[in-house]
Parts: sequence; structure tokens; C-alpha cells
Amino acid sequence: MVMMIGEGINNINIEFPKSVCDERKDIDSSTFKVYLIAIVKDPNGNIIQIHRQKSHSPTPNFIGLLLPLIWFNYNNISYTITNTGGNTYSYEPQLAVSVACISYPSTGTNCPTYLAMIQVGSGSQPNPSTATSLAAPISNGSGTGQLLYGAISIPSNITASGSSTYFYIAQTYNNQSGGTINITEVGVILNLYTSVSGACSTNAGQVLVWYDVLSSAISIPNGGSLTIYYTFMVNP
Repeated sequence: MVMMIGEGINNINIEFPKSVCDERKDIDSSTFKVYLIAIVKDPNGNIIQIHRQKSHSPTPNFIGLLLPLIWFNYNNISYTITNTGGNTYSYEPQLAVSVACISYPSTGTNCPTYLAMIQVGSGSQPNPSTATSLAAPISNGSGTGQLLYGAISIPSNITASGSSTYFYIAQTYNNQSGGTINITEVGVILNLYTSVSGACSTNAGQVLVWYDVLSSAISIPNGGSLTIYYTFMVNP
């Protein structure tokens, strides 16, 4: 039996029944796709650069927050969330009224978890899959090396188009620093709260859930602006 299994694995010409081999949805055809688009404008509002790339870097925090409830119940363990400041918090949802769970997302009232920002930076990391913060985040402001962060834009619903459904988030940054600023990394950050029986429990602070190193740097001239769009899409 062992020899038969070994021979089957080594035989690259082995054929699968058509019922388990759909050529339209092969191994390279992902059903969940994320795209990053960045648009740079000069001080007069003219588009001077459009950057597009496929995004594929959920962070460990993102994976931990997606773990199903049965994983926590069956293993009876917690998952460690690390915020952008390096502080750690235990996350362990359970089927009980007295355990800490994530509140329903809203705009920042009543201790909910909410989308804080799309943060930009001037650094990079060799292994984005382990990132818990940007390597060199650019702060909000008009001083040297800073960008003015606009409010993040979130759609009110999911859009269906043909055989795909998607939603996007976007944010605009204005450069009033007095010089050109280069962007090389981007991250999506949540402000994460947990609550017990509807009351605030733990504020884990800002948590990086998605991270990308840009395939090429983006330069924002003084007086110019940058708008970043993250599109999350599901295909059948």
C-alpha cells in the first residue's frame, strides 16, 4: 500500500476525474483577491502617477482574528494579538456571556472595533507575513517628513458586478511638508476593542491587519496629494 501511494505521488501524469478538476477554476485562479491602487496628483490637481499592484499580505493578526470559534473552544487556548506598539493581548472568544469578544464595528463609539486608517510608510520588511507594524510609518502632520491624513472612506455596502462582489476602502494624504515624500509601504490598521456583556473590556489599540511593500516607490511632491484604494474582491 505504501508503494502504491508513493508511486501515485511521483507519477506526474496521473489523471483526476473531471468532477474534481474544473479547468475554469484551477489552482492559480484565486477566488479572493485584493488590489492596491495609488493615485498621485501635483499641486494643481493633475494626475502625475498611477500605481497598481496585486496585494497578498494579510498579517498574523488578520489570520488570528479570522480563526473560527470552534478553534478556540476545541483547543481551549487564546490567540496573541500584537499591536503596532509591540504590546500583546490575549484574544479568546467563547460561547458565554462573560468572555471578551469583539464588538460590532462602527465609527468609534461605545468601544467598538473600527477601521482606523490606511497607514503609509517609507520603509520595507523582508517578510511581510510577520509584520505587526510598518517599518517606518509616516506620521500625520505638516512638518518635515509628514503627511496630512484625510478621513478614511468606507462604502456603505458591498457592490455586485457580474460574477464578482467587492468593496473598497480609500484614504487621501496631502503633502505640506516642504519637500517630496517617498512612499514604499502601506498597511491597513484597525483599532481593536473587546467587550464583556456589552461593556468595554480591553482596548488593544491600533492593530495592523494587512501590509504591502510597494513594487516601486511612490513620490508625492510638496503641495501634492496621494489617494490609496484597497479593493477586496470575491469571484465565484
